[in-house]
Amino acid sequence: MNTRITNFDNPEITSLQQLKPTADIKKIVELISPFGTFFNPRKGEILRYSTGGKRICYLLHEGSVTLNRRGDGMVLNSEQGMFVLGVSNQFSCSENLYIRVTENALMSRLPLERFNLLIESFGLWGSLCKLLIYTASCVYEHCTLISQMSSYEIIRYQLMELMAESERIRDNITAANYIQSRTYLSRSGIMRILAELRDTGYIELNRGVLKAIKYLPSKF
Repeated sequence: MNTRITNFDNPEITSLQQLKPTADIKKIVELISPFGTFFNPRKGEILRYSTGGKRICYLLHEGSVTLNRRGDGMVLNSEQGMFVLGVSNQFSCSENLYIRVTENALMSRLPLERFNLLIESFGLWGSLCKLLIYTASCVYEHCTLISQMSSYEIIRYQLMELMAESERIRDNITAANYIQSRTYLSRSGIMRILAELRDTGYIELNRGVLKAIKYLPSKF
């Protein structure tokens, strides 16, 4: 059973997930995917945004991926299918980001130039605009939160993000590893706060895997 967060006192913190333009993303994927090449990347596989000097766009049909920063591997965002990747950073001249597959997926890819032509041909600019706003908002919120919040507030936010992931993802990563991959916090500091939350009954952990959130106060 997919346990959901209950009884926390700041529900707006997950509002971006609730505002994901699912219908618009599905419309883009269904209309454009016949013009792409389908493939099945495996868990842990890395996908780049350019191949042979050409920019690539990815359509995620099933599975989940993360957007990672090159160098330290920090996770800036995570998404489940359906989704579109490689369009919000198409004017970037450097390869500072990459995609990591977090569970076996079904995807299709096509040149970014062709993707843009198809968007115009099908009149999908409105749907694409909503997708771009959502993507930019997710990355902006993540970067803002980790730079302005206290250690506990960051961990609180990331725990709720983890609880919103699919059960398959939650069962295959410890809460500490999930948080550390997305923040600048030290592992020892993360482990200390998680242990305190577990011991006070606020969260339920099984061998480090998050099983339930019972209550997370704004301050701790």
